[in-house]
Amino acid sequence: MQFRDLGAQYRALKPEIDAGIQAVIDSTSFILGKPVTELENALAEYVGRKHCVACGNGTDALQLALMVWGIGPGDAVFTSDFTYFASAGSSSILGATPVLVDIDLATFNMEPENLEKQIQRVLAEGKLMPKVIVPVDLFGQPANYDKILPIAAKYGLKVLEDGAQGFGGNIRGKLACSFGNMSTTSFFPAKPLGCYGDGGAVFTDDDEEDARLRSLRAQGKSPVDKYDNREIGMNSRLDTIQAAILMPKLKAFVAHEIADVNRVAVWYTKRLAGRFVTPLVPEGFLSSWAQYTILLENKEARDAMQAKLKERGIPSMIYYPRGLHQQEAYRWMNLDDSMYPNTIEATKRCLSLPMHPYLKEEEVNAICDVLLEA
Repeated sequence: MQFRDLGAQYRALKPEIDAGIQAVIDSTSFILGKPVTELENALAEYVGRKHCVACGNGTDALQLALMVWGIGPGDAVFTSDFTYFASAGSSSILGATPVLVDIDLATFNMEPENLEKQIQRVLAEGKLMPKVIVPVDLFGQPANYDKILPIAAKYGLKVLEDGAQGFGGNIRGKLACSFGNMSTTSFFPAKPLGCYGDGGAVFTDDDEEDARLRSLRAQGKSPVDKYDNREIGMNSRLDTIQAAILMPKLKAFVAHEIADVNRVAVWYTKRLAGRFVTPLVPEGFLSSWAQYTILLENKEARDAMQAKLKERGIPSMIYYPRGLHQQEAYRWMNLDDSMYPNTIEATKRCLSLPMHPYLKEEEVNAICDVLLEA
């Protein structure tokens, strides 16, 4: 059994994927070829943004967006404490300071009340200038933008949606990657929409931001002369082969994979609800289920359950074993665990189960049987 069965997906889409790869090889247009533009247009149309700029990976996507806004030393960038390192590291690499926000334990996403508390703390200290909020759409579910966006407006902050795990989710029909001033996603293979390597994208509705992003992803080059570099940028372009792989994957994603993965989530929840803390999807929200994550009673119970699953050949993952404030890179902040009680609870109790659109009901039942027996 696979945690995320990319092989099953490939077998289902093999003719289209193979044909796309071969077409790129035949064209020999390996960098920023026609499939990249086609993918950018399709992604922008799908999420409801004016522009999509593909790049090398999801981390670069975050950094490129922050570079467009001129984020740097002395700036505070607020993001979740319970997420992958890139959500914070992308601001650190530019010299800005990430300010970590505790989560809502029910959704694993940024807690709006704690966000405002952290903004007020930074303002009271007077050492940093609050500039950007980076909400993370964790495990497939959009963050609480109904509350986050008004907080951003209240304090004059920009919002950069980190939709790396949330692509395909929505709030009352408004899709992930359409919230905030700019948004990003990742095409890492295990993401809801993944390629066969690294890849990412930035979304914006602003023409000037679009032009800057396209320049910055190619070493800051001029739009009319690639050997006239007007500012310091990055080398972060999506390979044409990866774009060709993503096109049939996007079609399948829209046509049936979102519905299929939500059906799998229903199977899990029907069996596990009442015995475990199962994921909460608030009314009006739809998750793309990057992960299906349950909470056990404590760390000991969680670790024992993971061991039992492993004995039966069932893979599981712990996302995440520590909060960002506990990472060695951020030890200098001297942030105490007491500031992040919900993050600490999640790191001790969370367990992610196999989850993908090609999971069969009998496989889900086999997983649940082991969980319920244990």
